[in-house]
Amino acid sequence: MAAIRSIDVVLDTGNDGTDGDVYLGICGREFSIDSEANDFQAGTPPRTYTFGDGANINFRGSNDPREPYPHHTENLDRFPVYIRFAPENRSDNWDLDSVRVTVNPGPGEVRYQALVSTGHLLLGTHSGLYCYLFKL
Repeated sequence: MAAIRSIDVVLDTGNDGTDGDVYLGICGREFSIDSEANDFQAGTPPRTYTFGDGANINFRGSNDPREPYPHHTENLDRFPVYIRFAPENRSDNWDLDSVRVTVNPGPGEVRYQALVSTGHLLLGTHSGLYCYLFKL
């Protein structure tokens, strides 16, 4: 079994930014996508969030794919991979332009993506809170 050492998530926000919370669902678990930056604001360049080895997120210990129990690449196909938006209120929306996820970047990496060549998806209470990714 190949242990998941790190996960990179590249998110690109479109015209509607948010201060809501965003999560990555992968391998049967959710991870909080949060950093020291003012995340998910309109017009910001794409940001990379790293979990595990080389983590650059807040709450690293609570969002580590290696702990409290290790995750393995063999289990990736057992669960959907998705981005979930938790809006601040019922009128909060987030324009997700694109998302790319790489598990164990480098040789043997596993990649997922959504919206990269097709545009954007408005997430919110009245338009849906999830964006499911597909494996490349």
